[in-house]
Amino acid sequence: MKISARNQLAGRVTAVTPGAVNGTVKVDIGHGLTVTASITEEAIADLALAEGDAVTVLIKASDVLIGK
Repeated sequence: MKISARNQLAGRVTAVTPGAVNGTVKVDIGHGLTVTASITEEAIADLALAEGDAVTVLIKASDVLIGK
């Protein structure tokens, strides 16, 4: 899959915290840095996100997205 967003950071999921509508996903991107994304519960389920998954963090303006 090609994506136009150029701000892509490879990382590993360290935590998935569910919420009523949106959950949070914490991703270790190395160098002691963690990115936290707030994404829908539906997206978490569709991607089957879990601790330890290798993912790509995409940053577009003020939005943070997760790709797997």
